[in-house]
Amino acid sequence: MAFYVCLIVGAGHGGAQAAVALRQAGFAGSIGMIGEEPELPYERPPLSKDFLAGEKPFERMLIRPASFWAEREVAMLTGRRVVAVDAAAHTVTDAAGEVTGYGALIWATGGAARRLSCEGGNLPNVHGIRTRADVEALKADLGAASRVAIVGGGYIGLEAAAVLRKLGAEVTVLETMERVLARVAGPEISSFYEAEHRAHGVTLRTGVSVVRLVEANGRAAGVVLEGGEVVPADVVIVGIGIVPEVAPLLAAGATGPQGAPGGVTVDDHCRTTLADVFAIGDCAAHANDFAGGATIRLESVQNANDMATTVARLLTGKPQRYHAVPWFWSNQYDLRLQTVGLSMGHDATVLRGDPAARSFSLIYLKAGRIVALDCVNAVRDYVQGKALVEGGVIVDPKVLVDGDVPLKAHHPA
Repeated sequence: MAFYVCLIVGAGHGGAQAAVALRQAGFAGSIGMIGEEPELPYERPPLSKDFLAGEKPFERMLIRPASFWAEREVAMLTGRRVVAVDAAAHTVTDAAGEVTGYGALIWATGGAARRLSCEGGNLPNVHGIRTRADVEALKADLGAASRVAIVGGGYIGLEAAAVLRKLGAEVTVLETMERVLARVAGPEISSFYEAEHRAHGVTLRTGVSVVRLVEANGRAAGVVLEGGEVVPADVVIVGIGIVPEVAPLLAAGATGPQGAPGGVTVDDHCRTTLADVFAIGDCAAHANDFAGGATIRLESVQNANDMATTVARLLTGKPQRYHAVPWFWSNQYDLRLQTVGLSMGHDATVLRGDPAARSFSLIYLKAGRIVALDCVNAVRDYVQGKALVEGGVIVDPKVLVDGDVPLKAHHPA
């Protein structure tokens, strides 16, 4: 039986950063990384953008080349899915029955793309966008004049819509909520992006529910909405979030939050309730300082990387609790949306700049304090706004409106 002083399960951003941070911090023990996919760790954000568009080859998405892992003596155990954890014996078992021992276990599995639960949801031309294989299969299905129905108006759905319009596909986005990006942004941002997508020829439908998929010749041929309307489709893309991959941990006795947000519960050093077992990234439910202490999961590269660093610090004797300002980004057409902070629970917004000029920011406040910014083609606001969110700074909204006054003028002394 192979044994690693630190075993990492999950070879995405979090898993890769955990190995990097451990070696940078002087960790001398053996490190093994088990990944379900055959590939070395790679960047996932380009999957729905540059990679889908054919503008970025996969090799340029690798987080580090093979030589990097070899030089740092990180054993890459690819193509293996862990199905069981024995917390008492300090072992994991993969789907092929191979057992691997660990001293410390870092669980960095993220989540699987949530699939449609309705009739037809498993037809072969119904695609998620979560892995390289997902996108390769999607690209193989796309014809010169494909009609594509996208279920979900979040980041993934809208990014895919922008790319597919550029490729000449006929695109319909179906969102069950009354506006796109409803879970992550304010109405002003939603309205702006809805108008942009429609201007680029996307048919955008909000407040609609998918009932089932129509099948023809073993493939999805349309999406049936509540009320009976059928949206014809040659390809269906589903972008409705992820299901955290934590079943083996929970079966081993780890604690998960009750109901939402799902995942596995961790403390402010990313420890689960199992001895010597940590969880990081998309699957880790944690009390977040920038969500007012509420327990949430953050699905972002930032969160995965910062949690990985938190665990590496603890394992190398330099503990520092997780306290990182959340940030996200999304590229659609020639628009770069950059978000810092969490807008949940805000009670006021300030529009800074002019949406018609395609460069503006929406600032979110709660009890007078700045809690988040959504910046569209406004990099300066994004960069300077981070300190305002981190400090929970109170600024007169009338002053914030003035785009000629840089946000750094309001930084805490």
